[in-house]
Amino acid sequence: MKKEVAILTGNEAIALGALEAGVRFASAYPGTPSTEILENIAESGSIYCQWSVNEKVALEVASGASIAGKRAIVAMKHVGLNVASDPFMTLAYTGVNGGLVIISADDPGMHSSQNEQDNRYYAKMAKVPLLEPADSQECKDFLIKAFEVSEKFDIPVLLRTTTRISHSGSVVRKGKTGKQKTDRIYKKDPAKYVMIPAFARSRHRILLQKYEKLKEFSDKTDINRIIDSKDGKSSCGIGIITGGVCFQYASEAFRNYPILKLGMTNPLPFNLIRDFLSDKSLIIVVEELEPFIEEQIKACFTGCRVIGKSFFPDYGELNVEILDNLNDFISSTGIKNSPGELTLKNIEDRIKEFKEENSCLTEEKYKTEIKNSVKKTIPPRPPVLCAGCTHRPVFHILKKLKVIVMGDIGCYTLSVLPPLSSLDSCLCMGAGVGQALGVEKANEDYKNKVVSVIGDSTFFHSGITSLIDNVFNKGTGLVIILDNRATAMTGHQTNPGIGKTLMGEDTHTILPEEIAKAIGVKNIRITDPYDVRLLEKIIKEELKRKELSVIICRRECALINKTENPGKFYIDDSVCKKCGMCIRTGCPAIGFENDKYFINRTVCTGCGVCSQICPWDSIKRNNDIS
Repeated sequence: MKKEVAILTGNEAIALGALEAGVRFASAYPGTPSTEILENIAESGSIYCQWSVNEKVALEVASGASIAGKRAIVAMKHVGLNVASDPFMTLAYTGVNGGLVIISADDPGMHSSQNEQDNRYYAKMAKVPLLEPADSQECKDFLIKAFEVSEKFDIPVLLRTTTRISHSGSVVRKGKTGKQKTDRIYKKDPAKYVMIPAFARSRHRILLQKYEKLKEFSDKTDINRIIDSKDGKSSCGIGIITGGVCFQYASEAFRNYPILKLGMTNPLPFNLIRDFLSDKSLIIVVEELEPFIEEQIKACFTGCRVIGKSFFPDYGELNVEILDNLNDFISSTGIKNSPGELTLKNIEDRIKEFKEENSCLTEEKYKTEIKNSVKKTIPPRPPVLCAGCTHRPVFHILKKLKVIVMGDIGCYTLSVLPPLSSLDSCLCMGAGVGQALGVEKANEDYKNKVVSVIGDSTFFHSGITSLIDNVFNKGTGLVIILDNRATAMTGHQTNPGIGKTLMGEDTHTILPEEIAKAIGVKNIRITDPYDVRLLEKIIKEELKRKELSVIICRRECALINKTENPGKFYIDDSVCKKCGMCIRTGCPAIGFENDKYFINRTVCTGCGVCSQICPWDSIKRNNDIS
């Protein structure tokens, strides 16, 4: 009987794997490229799942589910593991009861991130097994395998994907879903789960013993395997070692070389690698970002030339074109046909020659070429706040007042771009509120001239603690909470301020103003950002205060309820002075053509912000459009 197949993204396949693995608990904080994992699990309705306020909390509640005997999964983007690193490192000591798998969705190339750290090092530092799928099928299969490894070795497992794996689709063979694995029985065991120093010392030794057994497992598991060359001929002493999405690129570019495909990259299968190296003179390690695999192989083996980052940049994504150029180079320079000549000097000479001659080696140049070719057919579309965005009037006013604006992670980070050009900083989740306090403390001249902005979800994630710090240390700045009633940037997920759980159940609504009041903020104002004149008046008043203030700009994201349409607007040419003030708001609904400003009615949401900003009253409501 044939198994049912479907084309799924890596995130969808992980969700399917959770169903087939008998997962009973799932948690996450939304973050691209990992967000869809929890959304797809929630759609099944058969696994309890929740958005947590941040990744640290998400991992902590998942570990509780594991201790209780249930298989648990927690998902986050790569920088989220920084937030969760505290419980992560100690969970390696305590181990698990029900299997516990942590998804780290890394983002080489920084498609939607503030950095491109390589989280494979977290696995090595914590001595936690690391699996890296190369397509959607492996996303599902490796997740199931990860739970088996977790329970066999009593340890959490890190499953690392990258953006290309998370969001690309490929064929997946479905298995049996709905099968619930029998829960494990919880037994009280303080020496295992309570990490006071006396117990932790013992657990560290146990972890080291587990790690030795994991090395043996990595050598024997079939998720690490050697794939012969497509033509079946001799590779002339050259081999490829790779894993994750880079396997896809390498298998296409290096068809005529044997490949050691690593699905488990921590700990590395050193005996298997030794066997692979035994008849080769040159090994090319193909991996993105850091030389994680290359450095370990070089440290252990000296009888074979191992190269990788000599050819590839240690930033950004790889692709088939870059590897094709290397393959062509190997064929054209005779390395492939002269394995006996592979001395260190002639390899280094040829690498230098390759770098000088091959323009596509440098990724920046390659990307520039791609961009230039795209520009010929597609007009530029820079990222911009949406039409009707509730954040736009806030940043228009802050720019007008020429204050320092310490920002945060969210849609509103786009206000750093022209024409709003408002933000002065954006470091990480929750950092802006603390940075504003630092600026104020460092220089008295900046008092009453510094504002921090933070979204509602980011406030719950990490902003609360920074606000407490401001209160405790007598900060006098202005904190603006941009409450658009959603975790908007990642796709309108719920958060503690919404009153709904991920499962769609009603729950207690936690409002930022209640938290601010509870921790001691005396000056709290709540306003509608669409009322531009009132908002500007409030901001000016709070900036003059000698003590900390919080303004909550509350208005639902324009994309949530598209039926809310109080009326669309048009520009009256007979009144318009062509000052350009309207287009400086950056609203994509406003354009300029044939020496006239106009409003695109199919894009306009009818927020009316532009009509309040226009100094000539030339933007008017069209009462004929409902």
